[in-house]
Amino acid sequence: MNHPGIPANGQSGTARWRLYLDLIRWDRPAGWLLLLWPSLSALWIAADGFPGLHLLAVFVGGTILMRSAGCCVNDVADKEFDRHVKRTARRPVTAGLVSSREALVLGAVLALLAFALVLTTNRTTVLWSFAALAVTLLYPFAKRVVSMPQAVLGVAFSFGIPMAFAAVQAQVPPLAWLLLAGNLFWVLAYDTEYAMVDRDDDLRIGMKTSAITLGRADVPVVMACYGAYLAVWAAALLPRVAVVPFVLALGAAAAQSAWHFTLIRGRTREGCFRAFRVNHWLGFTVFAGVVLGYAMR
Repeated sequence: MNHPGIPANGQSGTARWRLYLDLIRWDRPAGWLLLLWPSLSALWIAADGFPGLHLLAVFVGGTILMRSAGCCVNDVADKEFDRHVKRTARRPVTAGLVSSREALVLGAVLALLAFALVLTTNRTTVLWSFAALAVTLLYPFAKRVVSMPQAVLGVAFSFGIPMAFAAVQAQVPPLAWLLLAGNLFWVLAYDTEYAMVDRDDDLRIGMKTSAITLGRADVPVVMACYGAYLAVWAAALLPRVAVVPFVLALGAAAAQSAWHFTLIRGRTREGCFRAFRVNHWLGFTVFAGVVLGYAMR
């Protein structure tokens, strides 16, 4: 039996922290950037321009913390599946290097820190944060019963949008839900690319994903989702921002989505994974268009 002060497996404290950082994907920021750009875009839209340093810090910090907490919960929920998937078999919980209890405690601490940030906003945002947490916890288990679990992830990854409006305006207007619906298409696009990487493994272990459900329609649906995302955001925002910078940004984002087609059309693991990993640049491009669109009115 290990002494309480000695890490399990004889690991040093430094090695233990490295495992925790690996657990929350600290060296892979693409995940939290996918959450960050639509949330920051919504902050700018809700505030009709720069939202202030306080809310900017709350949403950047909260996004990183909640994504990290979500990784902890997801890895515990999926550990029996992940050991059969090439890409995930060496994750700390799956490999037995971090216990499920440790991962859940770390996730709870990170979620509480994020909630502490939310408490500095207003009552409306605090109330909506409970709904955001519920969807975040639901997603890892949706993969067992829902044919398109990416839709659940889409809601979870888009919930920063209504929360941004709540933080700025103390309400969630119809515009926020329209932007969330548009962002949902983007999440469906990039997470289907992600699911295409693991399709063979997921078929073998019985996991449900959009890549499996869509079959050979996967590539056309991904491209249609990119188009729907950009179309919805264009329709929602063109009357509100300077047209030229925003249209240029949307054009650049559309060009990126066309590049994604060249990456995923062969359905190779490498191409699909690369397409997923660079998606945050598409989100950043739209965010830059929003910022410039409000600045140049």
